[in-house]
Amino acid sequence: MNEDTPRMDGDRPKQIEVMVEAPKIGSLYEKHQTVYTKASKGWWTTWRWVLVWFTQVLFYGLPWINWHDRQAVLFHLVERKFYFFGLVMWPQDVIYLAIILIVSAYALFLFTAVAGRLFCGYACPQTVYTEIFMWIEKLVEGDRFARMKLDREPPSARKYRIKGVKHALWILVALWTGFTFVGYFTPIHELIASIPAFSFGGWEIFWIFFYAGFTYMMAGFMREQVCKYMCPYARFQAVMFDPDTMIVTYDEERGEPRALRKKGEDHSKQGDCVDCSVCVLVCPVGIDIRKGLQYECIGCGVCIDACDEVMDKLRMPRGLIRYTSENALAKKYGRSDLLSHIIRPRIILYSLILVLIVGVTAWSIANRVPLRVNIIRDRSVMAREASDGRIENLYILKVMNITEAPRSFTLGVRGIEGIEIANETKVNASAAENREVTVKVRVPYGAVEQGSHPVFFDVVADDDPAVAVHEKSTFIMR
Repeated sequence: MNEDTPRMDGDRPKQIEVMVEAPKIGSLYEKHQTVYTKASKGWWTTWRWVLVWFTQVLFYGLPWINWHDRQAVLFHLVERKFYFFGLVMWPQDVIYLAIILIVSAYALFLFTAVAGRLFCGYACPQTVYTEIFMWIEKLVEGDRFARMKLDREPPSARKYRIKGVKHALWILVALWTGFTFVGYFTPIHELIASIPAFSFGGWEIFWIFFYAGFTYMMAGFMREQVCKYMCPYARFQAVMFDPDTMIVTYDEERGEPRALRKKGEDHSKQGDCVDCSVCVLVCPVGIDIRKGLQYECIGCGVCIDACDEVMDKLRMPRGLIRYTSENALAKKYGRSDLLSHIIRPRIILYSLILVLIVGVTAWSIANRVPLRVNIIRDRSVMAREASDGRIENLYILKVMNITEAPRSFTLGVRGIEGIEIANETKVNASAAENREVTVKVRVPYGAVEQGSHPVFFDVVADDDPAVAVHEKSTFIMR
């Protein structure tokens, strides 16, 4: 009998049980752990709050500023105009929107190449609103240990009351943020007037609650997870870094080996890091900067303040964690050497491109003619004989006065001998008005051959001949 053959007990074979261990499948995502940040103070923390106040005063305050009896900054969707103080933009000026996006991209590249993720740590809306929501949380629930203790407590009336107050304040901030956001597209005073009767338009209701909901979710719950898993900038930031880019860095040579310091012990073989982990406790994304540069780091510098505070207490030099570059750390640059390495080919190139784009755009806006004219031939009447025997074509002229003062314009036409406008040649346009007029153009019969002929319309402001537009069209002779 082969030894692989089951042994027989009478006529019934014995079953052989084989235990197969199921393969272990690892999770693709790290289990989320709540980050309970410790309060910090210092130079970098102060500057973060300065930027929080600056950006939010700007965001919440701009819709309430009036300019010439209207909202100073307004993307008016109904009128299809963009007001920015004394500047009025029309749909035809969409090129300037593209330029703004290009300038923003180059500015981001420049700042990142110089000093890492400055935008993320100080001006990114996700960072700013997370900071605001965390401040409310600390105000209502207490410091780090109080928040941890509250979350571990079993459900109780006290816990629900505290949590309820916090979430109510979060929702109020989120709703006001959504309301302000919509106030950039619908005049804010009209929105305020709509509150008592809740007579908002459908899209206004949608965007107020949509933007408020995302603010509440992202700043209240997602927080650092947005930076870790959702933000694309965190993934490609490394391509804009080089060894001279200034980043938040732990001085490993000075800090290692780390160990707690006890009185009476020899500290000569220990590094300056006392392994207090305060730098981790204050980090808004919960990383350990001592492990080196990580894509989650937003460059806020709060860990620098926390470490400097510990160094001060231990009467040791500051700068164990500091804003510096890889080359400066390796080659031990001084402050002057560090600053001199900021000016390098990449920075010069980014700066020149940025200055060039901004300069050309500013020149274009300053010298643009505050008048737009669109000409549309009336296709229902290609050409017809008028009562006086001349051949007539009809045109629809859209005259856009893009200034904030009423203006009168004179119409003219040229290109064919004897051509003239047979009806009114004066157009009055109010401030920032798009005026549409029908123009009858006549040509003596036989002045030109049958077919299509180019003609040119001249629209000139009566008070300033420099404000003029010359547009080409065609005249059909039959």
